[in-house]
Amino acid sequence: MLSSGAEGPVSGMDGRGGGMSATVNEDASGTPCEASNEGATPARHHSPETVGGGRRLGWVGYALVVVAYLAIIQGLGAAIHVGNGGSKGQFPTTDSMVHNALTPIGASIVFVIAVITWLRWWPDVFRYRAPVQRWVRLVPISMLVVAVAGINYGHLAHQQTSLVLCLIVLGIFVGVGEELMFRGIGVQVFRKAGISETRTALFSSIIFGLVHVSNAISAGPQAILQAMIVATSGFFFYLCLRVGGVILLPMLVHGLWDTSLISNLVGPTPGVSLGMVLLILLQVVLIVVLLVRRHRINPANRLQATPQ
Repeated sequence: MLSSGAEGPVSGMDGRGGGMSATVNEDASGTPCEASNEGATPARHHSPETVGGGRRLGWVGYALVVVAYLAIIQGLGAAIHVGNGGSKGQFPTTDSMVHNALTPIGASIVFVIAVITWLRWWPDVFRYRAPVQRWVRLVPISMLVVAVAGINYGHLAHQQTSLVLCLIVLGIFVGVGEELMFRGIGVQVFRKAGISETRTALFSSIIFGLVHVSNAISAGPQAILQAMIVATSGFFFYLCLRVGGVILLPMLVHGLWDTSLISNLVGPTPGVSLGMVLLILLQVVLIVVLLVRRHRINPANRLQATPQ
């Protein structure tokens, strides 16, 4: 999650880094070449002429959208920032969460929704038809289980009810806003340009990580490490999009993942829990698994058109 104002980063893992290049084999044209088949249903690659409709958004246009998105979060966050009063917690009070996170992120959601509506991309953003092999279901399932188990329930039990409710809303906002921006608009920009699924995953994840370098404004050099880790999470969320076929699944996974992380950062004093260890451990395990099985992500016998 992108942080705003003068506080440090909301999460050190997701929000959200040197992206992991978990890819499939490609030939000289960039077309994935799979050799294994583990019960997946073949799917067609979509060339620029066959992917959806709506207005065009090129590289420069997308860059401007990203800059505007960041300006809303960082700029508005800084303008209405509320200090933590010397507390060590990221969000010590309900007021600090509303001003430093909910308001700027909520405004960014309105902006992203407006952009998608103007582009007339809602059908393409909502549904994503690019099946993967069955084993890839491990990614969203494991992330959902660990995210729910990793929430610091004991710490939250000692916080104000309003602060806990704001945390839930924040998780929803992050899941909706960042997924619409990066797995929605971002992925569609690459796909409509005829980029292969492999490169779409890689490029969109790298951009997702680089955007979080903006947290250096408030967090300093540690934001660089956060951005590197975040890019791998972006790849996981991209796989969630392909597994579910609709953007609602990565929204859910992303929202719960960040809620689990941020549950340790609310209140006057940060909490510490075993859940944080589980989140870090799963991140590492998924990176290793996807590196080992990177050639077995796309369905075998998948009909591909050479990217333009």
